[in-house]
Amino acid sequence: MKRLDTTSAKFAEELKSVLARRGEQNDSVVEPVRAILADVQARGDEAVCEYTSRFDRLELTPQTIRLSEDEIRTAADRVAPETKEALALAAKRIRAFHEAQLPKDLDYTDDAGLRLGMRWTALDAAGLYVPGGKAAYPSSVLMNALPAQVAGVKRLAMCVPTPDGVLNPLVMEAARLCGITEVYRVGGAQAVGALAYGTKSIAAVDRIVGPGNAFVAEAKRQVFGHVGIDSIAGPSEVVVVADGKNDPRLVAIDLLAQAEHDEQAQSVLITQDAAFADAVIAAVEEELKTLPRAPIARKSWDDCGAVVLVRNDDEAAEVVNAFAPEHLEVMLDEPRVFSQKVRHAGAIFMGRFCPEAVGDYVGGPNHVLPTSRTARFASGLSVYDFLKRTTSIETDIEGLKKVGPAGVILAREEGLDAHAMSMAERLKGV
Repeated sequence: MKRLDTTSAKFAEELKSVLARRGEQNDSVVEPVRAILADVQARGDEAVCEYTSRFDRLELTPQTIRLSEDEIRTAADRVAPETKEALALAAKRIRAFHEAQLPKDLDYTDDAGLRLGMRWTALDAAGLYVPGGKAAYPSSVLMNALPAQVAGVKRLAMCVPTPDGVLNPLVMEAARLCGITEVYRVGGAQAVGALAYGTKSIAAVDRIVGPGNAFVAEAKRQVFGHVGIDSIAGPSEVVVVADGKNDPRLVAIDLLAQAEHDEQAQSVLITQDAAFADAVIAAVEEELKTLPRAPIARKSWDDCGAVVLVRNDDEAAEVVNAFAPEHLEVMLDEPRVFSQKVRHAGAIFMGRFCPEAVGDYVGGPNHVLPTSRTARFASGLSVYDFLKRTTSIETDIEGLKKVGPAGVILAREEGLDAHAMSMAERLKGV
């Protein structure tokens, strides 16, 4: 864990060092992924089945790639009633928040008499990648599927790896809750390739969303352009801005809630209170003694964690903006006032009783967020990821008379004579 202080002459250099690792690409998977994608594109189902056998120890045929509705229902029925209720509550809240995002079309006539518009339409099909095995998260199903459904996407195809053929009941219940019936028991780069290029058993989609390992992230990077993607997800991260009025143990737990995700996850505390910082560090050490995922959290905290001492809120906000974190917790007396100073953050959790985990499950806003400092230019998953904008212009000769001559001049200046003629010829004699 790095300890930084804005009063240090080396602060800028030390901060740069802490930030340097975020967003680094794992080049070691580039060529293997390229080979898998090319093989899937060339051989389709045959390649998908072979890679599933190799990586997931599961023998498939083109006829058994897709789960039947009975298989989905049987697995989902194993989920305890109270867990089903919790998933249903989360789904209701997530759906409601994304329904509130739906944009309106534009349609107006400007002062030149041209009727201008912009119409939103949904994608035809989206592919949902859901991690399987030990990293099986039903919340990922809800967060990826519900915005697509709210946007109006008609076809949702879900790929989830099932190592050794084991279905995760929670993931199946989440799929059932979202009404997803097109589920394939394949994962990895081969699943991304199948969704992007299509096979006889898996029809191609327009956009692929959802988290995965380094192979999945690289596969999404390589198919981008042929299909849309949500983002290239990196390790999870949280920045907590807290004052000395907080319980150090609660802040420590919030930091470890990110650290337990992954050895490369990053947890950062920013505070003006040095004694409080010491207390939080001590609380982290104490919690690590009993945390079930302590080995993962320990490595994350030691290798990527940081505590930053600042002199005032303005400094704290600028440090936050430098991290551009996926998650930001603001545990101050006036969190909303502080948050107005923040320009770069994927999601902000305000107040002493709003841990980031609320957003992971039951808050309502999406938990698929920009990582690795990409919050400087990117946003979290939303209905907009499943919508397209189409603009329109409608005019008669009177409108063309008002704007066309300027268009002719600009087209000729660019050396595009046919462009100029297409307007000029219509203006002749009028």
